[in-house]
Amino acid sequence: MYKKLPNKRYKRTLEMLKSVCPAPSVIYDLGVKNPFSEIMKKNNYKVYNSDGQDFDIDFNINIPDDVEMVTGFEILEHLVSPYPLLSALKPNKLFVTVPLSLWFSKAYRSKNDPRDRHFHEFEEWQFDWLLEKAGWKVIKKEKWTNPSFKLGLRPILRNFHNRYYAVYAERDKSGRWPNKDEYTNYYRGILNL
Repeated sequence: MYKKLPNKRYKRTLEMLKSVCPAPSVIYDLGVKNPFSEIMKKNNYKVYNSDGQDFDIDFNINIPDDVEMVTGFEILEHLVSPYPLLSALKPNKLFVTVPLSLWFSKAYRSKNDPRDRHFHEFEEWQFDWLLEKAGWKVIKKEKWTNPSFKLGLRPILRNFHNRYYAVYAERDKSGRWPNKDEYTNYYRGILNL
């Protein structure tokens, strides 16, 4: 999966996970078993993983009843439409990370593996809006860089521009997209509210 583990991202993700959902807790991690799901297990979390299904097609997941939170680390950017999956999730807590769009770099695309491609690289407001429309309320968020020690302009810029966006959200009890009344009639028409 990785030639070299993204240690800074894993460290920051684990710190935030511990702050929003301390161990021991039961987590359903979107995606197949991976190095970070093993890190969570070593830190006293019980972790279920999905079976590698295509979440664009098969987004109604059978999540065990003991799950306290769903996580998805670097998963949603691979989906053509993450909205159905985010809307269908039953647990009330969600912790996800996604890559932020960088002005100096195009979206990632593996030429060898069609599953290893980013359909989305988000701006912070876009991802918040997606979560909000899917019925989630953002509680905590963090951003961090992806340092690169290679030569070149883009690797240097990666040391200063945030690349990862981590969000902890809870299911909004007031219903889907609770603040829709704050929008003017013009926006309600465009957004089909």
